[in-house]
Formats: sequence, structure tokens, C-alpha cells
Amino acid sequence: MWWFQQGLSFLPSALVIWTAAAFIFSYITAITLHHVDPALPYISDTGTVAPEKCLFGAMLNFAAVLCVATIYVRYKQVHALNPERNCIIRLNKAGLVLGLLSCLGLSLVANFQKTTFFVVHVCGAVLTFGMGSLYMFVQTILSYQMQPKIHGKQVFWIRLLVVIWCGVSAFSMLTCSSLLYSGSFGTDIVQKLHWNPKDKGYVLHMITTAAEWSMSFSFFGFFLTYIRDFQKISLRVETNLHGLTLYDTSPCPINNERTRLLTRDL
Repeated sequence: MWWFQQGLSFLPSALVIWTAAAFIFSYITAITLHHVDPALPYISDTGTVAPEKCLFGAMLNFAAVLCVATIYVRYKQVHALNPERNCIIRLNKAGLVLGLLSCLGLSLVANFQKTTFFVVHVCGAVLTFGMGSLYMFVQTILSYQMQPKIHGKQVFWIRLLVVIWCGVSAFSMLTCSSLLYSGSFGTDIVQKLHWNPKDKGYVLHMITTAAEWSMSFSFFGFFLTYIRDFQKISLRVETNLHGLTLYDTSPCPINNERTRLLTRDL
């Protein structure tokens, strides 16, 4: 049996591979058509102009679905492993909400380009990166709470390092983008897709875009740490019928059916 056939480990793997493919394909398309500069454009800039924006939006929407599934499975796993610890239960629920908000933000970023709906696009980016960072932080705390009883200490340390990486990238991106969009470098920056090294704010632009890509890679790294955990879980859906027909009759007891949900046998 291959590693991705064990449990639900294919979920985080598929999430990372699919999202990375969305970035790569839209980047290659945008560069080929000369819609953006090859040197570190904003991720969303590679999905701003047709036809790459169609590919970018469609693939990121599916990535958001994969992300929802991954976050839900993680929530169920932590809940099953710690059914009586109130602190972990509360953190786990908070992580679920933060993760779902991040997925919503990802869908907004995919469907509302910054050159068309700048406010909505920024709100989506804040949800994606902001709530996503908080989700990673909460999951790292949960990993600390569960080690060494549930898993080894190395899992916690790896996730902590990734969270620190994410935090440094987020701070750099937030600081430089605030300065860049303060108005000191012109009012057309939002619509600008091509940059020249002689342009005002070029250095801040490059730092911001590098931090954005770095932060995205930190997200990839964090979800990859789920692979080993997801090898230990599978989900089932239980079908409960309230009668032998679909007419309005009084319910009668019948045999119920349990079917595997999201396993390798699907």
C-alpha cells in the first residue's frame, strides 16, 4: 500500500499539489502572454487578466473545497482523540471556524480580482492569510497540548517553526504593503501589473510579493504535516431511514447502513 492510500492522507496532499498547480499554471500563462513581469508578481496578479483568471478562479475554488474537507477531517480527528478535555475542545472548535473563514477568503480572492473589486479582494486576502495564520497557530497549540501522549514532540516543533516562518512573512508583507499603498508612491498602484526597477516603491513591492509567496509556501508546509496524522483516520457516513417508503406514514424501525466516507475505497 502506498503512503497516500493510507487513511485520508491523500486529502492534505491533494490540497497542496492542487493549489500549487493553480499558482504555477496561472503564473506560466500570465508570463507567456506578457500580462505580468516574471520577477515575483503578486500571486493574485497572475490571475487578474483573461484567460489565466478563469483558470486561477476555477482551480482555487476547488482548492477551497479541498481545504474545507481537510480542516473538517482534522477537527473530527482532534475531537475523537480528546473527547473530554474542555480546553482542547474549545480550541478545536475555534480552529474549525478560523479554517472555514480562511477557505471563504480563498474563494473570494479567486473570484474577485483586485483590479475590478479591490475592496472585496483585499477582504478575501485578509481572511485567507489572517484567519489561516491564526488557524495554524491554534493547531500548533493543540499539537503542544497533545504531545507526547497523542504524538511525538517533533510534530509540535515542526509546526511551531512553520508558524514562525508564516509570522515573519506576514509581518513583512503587512508592513511593506501598508507603506506601499499609503499614497506616497502614486494612486495607480492597485491597477499596476508591470514594474520597473526605477519605479518608486519598487523595493517595497518586491519585498511584499516575496513575503506573500513565502507565506503561501508556509501554508503548504503546514498542511503537509497533516499527511502522517491523516494516515490514522477514516470517516464513515451513517444512513438512517425512518421508514420503508417515502409516503407520509409513521416511522418504523429498520436496519441502518454505514458507508465509508472519503476513504481509499471511495
